[in-house]
Amino acid sequence: MTFRQGRFWQPDVTVATVVLDGGRLLCVEERVDGRLVLNQPAGHLEPDESLRDAALRETLEETGWTVELTAFIGAYQWTSAPRAGEPDGRHFLRFAFAALPVSHDAGRSLDDGIERALWLTPDELRQRQPQHRSPLVWQAVADCLAGQRHPLSILQQLP
Repeated sequence: MTFRQGRFWQPDVTVATVVLDGGRLLCVEERVDGRLVLNQPAGHLEPDESLRDAALRETLEETGWTVELTAFIGAYQWTSAPRAGEPDGRHFLRFAFAALPVSHDAGRSLDDGIERALWLTPDELRQRQPQHRSPLVWQAVADCLAGQRHPLSILQQLP
């Protein structure tokens, strides 16, 4: 892919949390461009925020769940198809974490666009792949279920 003169490229940096509890996965249904899609709790890294803090924040904001991060699953690159009026697709760099649920605030308002949080078995989530927001959803879950885990200490944020 080539970029036009003067155009600065940078990927969207996102985090995602694969929360497992009793053989089920915490998922979100969200409305994107008028379409109802499935995702993990996920979102963009904010300025001066650590990847771990972003994962905890996004999970709480999108589901009402406070979680404990247990491992780093992996880093994933993906380019979306171009939208109407865009010359190129968006580039994503996603950092995925494994987590366990700690507590739930059922009365908490969820982020704009989030219809609901729900728990699905891996089979239920896999059967609904046409509804996944991106291929990153299943890839992170598959890697997590296959035992791919790295210590959280491999992620460093320097002052």
